[in-house]
Amino acid sequence: MARPALAAVARTEDASPTLARRISTRYRPLDRISTSEVREMHRLFSRYYEHASFETFVADLKRKSGAFLVRRKADGRIVGFSTLAIHRMEVDGRPIKGLFSGDTILEKEYWGSRAFSVAFLLRLVIEALKNPFTPQCWFLISKGFKTYLLLSKNFPDHYPRRDREDDGLRRIVEAYCEMLFPGVLDRRTMLLDFGAGYNRLRAEVAPITPALCRREPDVAFFEQRNPTWRRGTELPTVGRADLLALVKLAGLQIWKAIFKPSRSGRDVQEPVGAKPEERSAA
Repeated sequence: MARPALAAVARTEDASPTLARRISTRYRPLDRISTSEVREMHRLFSRYYEHASFETFVADLKRKSGAFLVRRKADGRIVGFSTLAIHRMEVDGRPIKGLFSGDTILEKEYWGSRAFSVAFLLRLVIEALKNPFTPQCWFLISKGFKTYLLLSKNFPDHYPRRDREDDGLRRIVEAYCEMLFPGVLDRRTMLLDFGAGYNRLRAEVAPITPALCRREPDVAFFEQRNPTWRRGTELPTVGRADLLALVKLAGLQIWKAIFKPSRSGRDVQEPVGAKPEERSAA
């Protein structure tokens, strides 16, 4: 279907007794994803998004390197996925390697599982080791607050953030938006608006309430920066994901695994890779 990605396969299992069923996550190069699996992925995607045609979904997938497939172990059914593309660019005269997360869905009953998290973290580490002296970043665009929380809760150096500005990271965001979505970024609002026909989250998925904003400042900040998220505007974000940042992140994930067992997904803080949303146009 498209160029293959890494030959290595990352696979993890979730052993939490709090989830109704165990799931496993496996990274698959694009040319190893079957047509039937693509259709299954799209059916899942359409349950959470409006304006989600199969043709658009496939066209977007063809521009990716591969995808993480999340399966229910009881019957092998796909209950989540996340597409991934790898980009190289130059910002301020320095090379940058970016891993761009595209379409991502996880069925609600599995929110809080860390099987997805570990597989995604392993992929970041593998890519960082391939080019250890090249700055590496995680690129993602957020039309829902859970996606933004993945960044703010797990990557200390990220943009945008509520407590400070970072002009260097902002320039990286501007550069990758111009590379992936030429002419779409509004540099005044720092939002991507793909128009009325662009897919958006269904109203019942990840709503933002005043109570949630009071409880979680990062959610309030997300809505402040992307007040039109309900109609599908995207907040482009970036997090530093070099080896040092990933060592810190791995320590955080180990700490969570020991002291904070996986939850049912009701909390707003989701682990890396476990977002129930996101749609890319790259």
